[in-house]
Amino acid sequence: MILDIINYVVAAILLGVALAWIILIKSMSVSFRHTPILDKFDATPHQTPRISVILPARNEQDFIGKCLDSLISQDYANYEIIAIDDSSDDDTGKIISEYASKDPRIIHVKAGPKPEGWMGKNWACMEGYKKATGSLLLFTDADTKFAKTVISLAVSHLESFGLDALTVIPKMICLDPWTKITLPVLSTFLHTRFSAIRVNDPTKKTGYFFGSFFIIRKSTYDGVGTHEGVKHEIIEDGALGKKVKEGGFKMKMVRGDHLIDAVWARDWSTLWNGLKRLMIPLFLQNGKIAVGIFFAVLFLLFMPYVFLAYSVSFAANSGSFFAVFVSSAVSSILLFSACVVDAFALRIKMHHAVCAPLGSLIVVCGFLAGLLQAKSNKSVSWRGRSYSMKDHTPDFINV
Repeated sequence: MILDIINYVVAAILLGVALAWIILIKSMSVSFRHTPILDKFDATPHQTPRISVILPARNEQDFIGKCLDSLISQDYANYEIIAIDDSSDDDTGKIISEYASKDPRIIHVKAGPKPEGWMGKNWACMEGYKKATGSLLLFTDADTKFAKTVISLAVSHLESFGLDALTVIPKMICLDPWTKITLPVLSTFLHTRFSAIRVNDPTKKTGYFFGSFFIIRKSTYDGVGTHEGVKHEIIEDGALGKKVKEGGFKMKMVRGDHLIDAVWARDWSTLWNGLKRLMIPLFLQNGKIAVGIFFAVLFLLFMPYVFLAYSVSFAANSGSFFAVFVSSAVSSILLFSACVVDAFALRIKMHHAVCAPLGSLIVVCGFLAGLLQAKSNKSVSWRGRSYSMKDHTPDFINV
């Protein structure tokens, strides 16, 4: 009797999960269909203001050359590239120096020692900003590559719509199998909480930048406090985008996955730490809400598979087990379908997409590790540095 009651309660929860996935899938569909595209708009005549491309790099010897090659090939006339070597332990600085010696548009900056309380990338961006001469600032990452028209299109989009800031959704490049099976699972939430539909709606509070590409007016950047205002944020692009939206500035998010390639995670270590750094700021803002979010994610992403396996052997002989089986099967199919569709959108091959249950487990475990280690002295490792965030209250998202 008690087991039957438990099973019916579980079945009711799983029906709620199925309903949630119907809503999520609908939201994904709306996001796919209605997100603006970088190179599809009605351009108006405009000037070509000077752009300062700010490119922080730490231990990026395998990527920085390709990034610089794509930047110096841009068809925009009036720009400079400020490449910042953030105390790299490899040949990053040497590579930047070689490029700078051949192209006067490239300015090689050696970042000073990172001050206490700063995240490394945020400090490097500030060091680069001090050298900037442009009225527009383009922030990007060293593992990003661009089609030659990207800067021209971004400026035209910004000026034609009278924007203060523009961010572009890139094609997410996965270099290892773990990331390929995990990103489609995680990405299903990006179409809801951080969708362009919400960012572009002035009545919504959601503001977010993709660190791989956002262009912002210098006056706007100064107005929100520059990177100094988010110096302790480990998800600095999200925090800066939030400040821009809250400041009443006009911002827009567009798709550019056919024009920009950005590496999301490179190996197991960067994937694992990337998952942790998504959950740690939430926990430090509000521990109870973060735990609630974790359990919601657990039931949305993984538990349907668990309860399907739990109920399948007994479904034919018990009404309560049959209820669990049906509800878990429906929610599992919806979850799996969403991941496969997202994998297709991310151009990830189907043999990785079918591993969605394993990807779900990785995401859940990574989030759990973030909760458990949020207040440790070395909660996250990133680009060769270990960070403690326990003395800061992150502000990249409203929980």
